[in-house]
Amino acid sequence: MGTFIDLFAGCGGLSLGLMESGWTGLFAIERDELAFSTLKANLLTSRRRAYQWPVWLPKEPHDIGLFTRKYHSELRSLRGYVDLIAGGPPCQGFSYAGRRRSNDPRNNLFMKYLGVVGLVQPKIILLENVRGIASEFSKIPGELKNAEARRRAKNAGTFSKRIQRNLERIGYYTFPHLLRAADFGVPQIRPRFFMIGIRKDLLNDGTFPIDPFAMVDMLRARFLSTFGLKIDDEVTVRDAISDLRVRGTDLVECRDTKGYHEITYRGPKTVYQEQLHGRMNGHAPNSLRLAKHSEPIRKRFAKIAKGARPGISLSYSERKKFGVKKQHFVVLDANRPSHTLTTLPDDYLHYAEPRILTVREYARLQSFPDWFSFHGKYTTGGMLRVKQCPRYTQVGNAVPPRLARFLGILIKHYIRAHRIDFSASK
Repeated sequence: MGTFIDLFAGCGGLSLGLMESGWTGLFAIERDELAFSTLKANLLTSRRRAYQWPVWLPKEPHDIGLFTRKYHSELRSLRGYVDLIAGGPPCQGFSYAGRRRSNDPRNNLFMKYLGVVGLVQPKIILLENVRGIASEFSKIPGELKNAEARRRAKNAGTFSKRIQRNLERIGYYTFPHLLRAADFGVPQIRPRFFMIGIRKDLLNDGTFPIDPFAMVDMLRARFLSTFGLKIDDEVTVRDAISDLRVRGTDLVECRDTKGYHEITYRGPKTVYQEQLHGRMNGHAPNSLRLAKHSEPIRKRFAKIAKGARPGISLSYSERKKFGVKKQHFVVLDANRPSHTLTTLPDDYLHYAEPRILTVREYARLQSFPDWFSFHGKYTTGGMLRVKQCPRYTQVGNAVPPRLARFLGILIKHYIRAHRIDFSASK
């Protein structure tokens, strides 16, 4: 089909989906050791899916800035051999779930992404981020203290427009769009921003290309049918995780963390679970570790679950009533797709049990197959939260593989529609 590089790859959700749609992964760049350990276990050494990986690049975590400087000549030599560069740079500066800041230094990591694009000059680019990247920054705490700061805030506009201008300057047509994961068979709402770019010189007649996202409606019904779904069907939370209930199963010692318990897995119960369980033949997936909740906490969770509105974040009055200090807390609705997952497991309460979700339940709601294993710490706290990427964060930050698979198919049809020859180098 074509070759791709994944930048800011995280644990590999985007890469996995692209591979499942027929694309060949060359390599991936990820800075965090914990996330890279998951990526390596599943997509470097796995017999199911694997990158080709060049001999000149060590199979280890890489900071993208250092990587670009160290392997500058190797990246230039890939011109004509890389069809697609994909990736989703960190989104904390844009996310509505956090403190939106136009001056967040992580926002500038997009320029590192563009630097690799400029060196490699792939035929197609695929960018992913939170929808807030396409929204203007308004009043930003601590940034409006003088005239110059106010001018910067006013001119910040949307970061997505800035990216588009830079890509168009180096020779790409760009097409932004918002997609909901739930519309593609993922049991999670998860609206996300995507941008597809095509190198201008690939169009023989010089005409402006059709927006690839105009093909979404045409392809979506066919894509969903491969999973036994119709266009208006939704995969629910119950469809995704009802086989991972504590009630009705035996608890055993957790396989990877002494002093914790996990369930005894007894096999899938729904079509979606069967699809993700695949050829595991009833064997338990990893990352089933249950949280240690004290009895008072369990009673408090049960009280919240009984009085809260399923699938809706607690209001201020509800948080006050139940003594919840978090700004975001949701009791999941069993009969709907999940609320958009964050990286904090205590933001969500199981729909039928007084507990937070396991990492595997997170993974199910993101459409990761059961064979895909997660590695490293489960959680971190304090200052380490912004420096490390434990399992919950890995899953919460990922592009749902099923949505990534659709995007791979969409780009493939786009290429055919424009008769772009991927066999010829530039």
